[in-house]
Amino acid sequence: MIDIAEIGRIAGADVRGPDDAKIGTAGKVYVNDTTGEPAWVIVSTGLLGRSETFVPLRGASWDGEVLRLPYDKSLVKGAPHKDPDGHLTVEEEQELYGYFGVDAAVGDAVTRTDEPATQDAEAPETRYAEEPVAQSADEPVRDDAMTRSEEHLEVDTEQLETGRARLRKYVVTEEQTVTVPVSHEEVRVEREPITDDNRDAALAGEPITEAEHEVVLHEERPVVTTQAEPVERVRLGTETVTEEQRVTGEIRREQIELEDGEAVDGTEPRTG
Repeated sequence: MIDIAEIGRIAGADVRGPDDAKIGTAGKVYVNDTTGEPAWVIVSTGLLGRSETFVPLRGASWDGEVLRLPYDKSLVKGAPHKDPDGHLTVEEEQELYGYFGVDAAVGDAVTRTDEPATQDAEAPETRYAEEPVAQSADEPVRDDAMTRSEEHLEVDTEQLETGRARLRKYVVTEEQTVTVPVSHEEVRVEREPITDDNRDAALAGEPITEAEHEVVLHEERPVVTTQAEPVERVRLGTETVTEEQRVTGEIRREQIELEDGEAVDGTEPRTG
């Protein structure tokens, strides 16, 4: 819970959600008109922090110098827009409480009252606290110093899809020539003289006859088949290349000067 004494810490603090993702930067604080307790904070989100959103401080806490909210970034960025004109009406508070799921009737940050004696019927419920809030109407806060503020650029990045790459496999048919050895049989006439070893075989049968003798010839012919086998594996990968880009945006800063136009903050005085 954020109390009155911590209002001065809020403006400019980093704002993060329960998942530790940065939501934005805290700006102005709005307090309850009746109790003086801090009730709302304006959070600057988006590129260069140009989007301002009212977020309830109920459930907020400090994590070092980080203001921790119980809401994620998408919920904060989608909240209904209200002009930060110094006040929130009762109707505006009810709409915002409903969006963030906060029960205003039992909320710690804002205590509603409809009694004319304690709150004007036409007065808004919450006001902007530029300086520390007084503890009572009889003790106004006195400050003899003026605060000068400046804006600074805060640039975030977002990841966008720029293209796609895919691998495609297709079949290509080509001719391949290889040389293989093949053999075949040819007829060869063999003669041998009559010897004691083959004489009996030579004299077997009739002395003079007609006869035929047949030999089967063989040859080899190439038979072509194919066999698939893996040769390599191919995949797609990505690599991150970091480069610098120049970003330009407008910022505002306050200057302090005396009534005679003399600057007191080290800057050039205004002209005209």
